[in-house]
Amino acid sequence: QVQLVESGGGLVQAGGSLSLSCAASGRTFTSYAMGWFRQAPGKEREFVARIRWSGSSTYYGDSVKGRFTISRDNAKNTLYLQMNSLKPEDTAVYYCAASSRVNSNYRYESEFDYWGQGTQVTVSS
Repeated sequence: QVQLVESGGGLVQAGGSLSLSCAASGRTFTSYAMGWFRQAPGKEREFVARIRWSGSSTYYGDSVKGRFTISRDNAKNTLYLQMNSLKPEDTAVYYCAASSRVNSNYRYESEFDYWGQGTQVTVSS
């Protein structure tokens, strides 16, 4: 089993930056691909970014390309999401997730096995 706890959410003005963290515990962190998803009120959960266990391969949703950066520190069992040039439409609850699949696109909810509780990000205009 893997337990995930997000932190770092809060209020930020448009154009600002925010960094999210996801602390993992339980099974060896390096055995899992990791991802970030978000869900705004009235909308479906949306893929944001993912990173493979080695950290050598990353992928981003179209809406955040060029603005967000996903990274991981396996020694600290921590996943990060650096968010720059934030827009009001980035407002959502952000969730980190872990996948035990050995090979996947890691872009859909069904491909992830473990989820954190979420952290609220609100971007003011």
